Amino acid sequence: MLAGLHSVTLEGIEGIICEVEVDISRSGFEKSVIVGLPDTAVKESTERVKSAIVNCGYKYPKTQSLINLAPANVKKVGPAFDLPIALGMLIAQGVLVSSVIKDFIIVGELALDGRVRPVNGALSMAMTAVANGFSRMLVPLENAREAAVVAGVEVYGVGSLSQAAEFLCGQLALETTTVNIDKLFNTAANYDVDFADVKGQESVKRALTVAAAGGHNIMMIGPPGAGKTMLAQRLATILPALTLKESLETTRIYSSVGLLDRHKALLATRPVRMPHHTASGPALIGGGSNPHPGELSLAHFGILFLDEFAEFPRHVLEMIRQPLEDGFVTISRARNTIRFPARFMLVAAMNPCPCGYFGSDARRCRCTPNQIERYLSKISGPLVDRIDIHIDVPAISFRKLRSKSSRSDSETIRAGVVSARRIQAARFSDGKIMTNAGMSHKQVEKHCQLDSASEMMLKQAMTEFGLSARAHDKICKVARTIADLADVENIQPEHIAEAISYRKLDRKL
Repeated sequence: MLAGLHSVTLEGIEGIICEVEVDISRSGFEKSVIVGLPDTAVKESTERVKSAIVNCGYKYPKTQSLINLAPANVKKVGPAFDLPIALGMLIAQGVLVSSVIKDFIIVGELALDGRVRPVNGALSMAMTAVANGFSRMLVPLENAREAAVVAGVEVYGVGSLSQAAEFLCGQLALETTTVNIDKLFNTAANYDVDFADVKGQESVKRALTVAAAGGHNIMMIGPPGAGKTMLAQRLATILPALTLKESLETTRIYSSVGLLDRHKALLATRPVRMPHHTASGPALIGGGSNPHPGELSLAHFGILFLDEFAEFPRHVLEMIRQPLEDGFVTISRARNTIRFPARFMLVAAMNPCPCGYFGSDARRCRCTPNQIERYLSKISGPLVDRIDIHIDVPAISFRKLRSKSSRSDSETIRAGVVSARRIQAARFSDGKIMTNAGMSHKQVEKHCQLDSASEMMLKQAMTEFGLSARAHDKICKVARTIADLADVENIQPEHIAEAISYRKLDRKL
């Protein structure tokens, strides 16, 4: 007897609808074969399915059975096919009779005792179900809230194979899972840190405010203990709140690699990723035999903080150059090409020399000029060109460290950032780009027109610092953001002067 039902497999973070066909022969020895490009986890499902069926009190077929996962040219990965295969076995034997099963997308991993375990990528699977006309899903209980945030699909959570079988044949009633997204954002969109925690470093806070307002990449250079990491960790608190669309895009990435907290249906705060400088290229970019997202994609709509920037292998840093401009990562394989979103703010932090104290009043630097030059040369000029803002982070004096004076908190700073972002949203109403940092050269010419004084100032800086054409556009973009923060329509000389001050480290790097 032949049974057919539907499930989903993931290719990167995208879902692909698969038809699960189970054919149980009337003769032959007890043997189950899976075809349709299954990976090891899918091939091993026959043993899990057999134990789960028997331990739930059902009979396992004593004859040969064939399981086909279509389309046959798409690789099937992960244990999410366990539950649909088990249900297909019961239908093919005539144990389970259901008139609605073909209306469902079914996913779930089975334990040997029949329990249904959670799977990765439930959010992407729900999006794929809706996109392909399916309005009902049967998922593990732990994945139900995650899948239910997608509008247009009824999600039913089950805890065991027996429960799933009884529900599908009408013997058990289950309620659909619902999620109040507004309530979820209100309760979860809170940060544990605040800019008010940072003492001193007003010039750095200003640079970070400009970076947040325009979506600009920023590099901080200073001695150990100056507060670079502390500042970077708090940058997300002054960024505008995640929209539902941004949250869904980011959450599906975390869900696909199993990093989403099972108690959370959505990410309500902007991600801050802080990979160690020993991280490999694939760890940052993504990859693998079955390509998966890397740190750049996990920082989507958030912040990628690379501490000890000069300690990263040079070839690894060069890998992030193109994603910085494109906003996505492309992983090419012989069989196919997968694209992962990677629209993030890069925050880099590094010491000015190997010992960390070059130019510092706190401690004498012991590095030779050659050592300093070799250290700084680890970062290529083209990569520095792609970082909009470079800022010195000096050591904090004792007086500032012990100061009790009031400091700007994240909420106050964020109000200015949100106002500047609102101006940019009106400027780029076509929706292709969101912030000044994403402007093309043609858009820079249109939106960053300069008066004669500003033009002369920029020309002098280009000549003195030997800046590239890309650096020219970066200065104009940053100046446009500074003008937006000041709520000024036209870029003024003081805006250009501040933007130029953020490029002075080009002389060192």
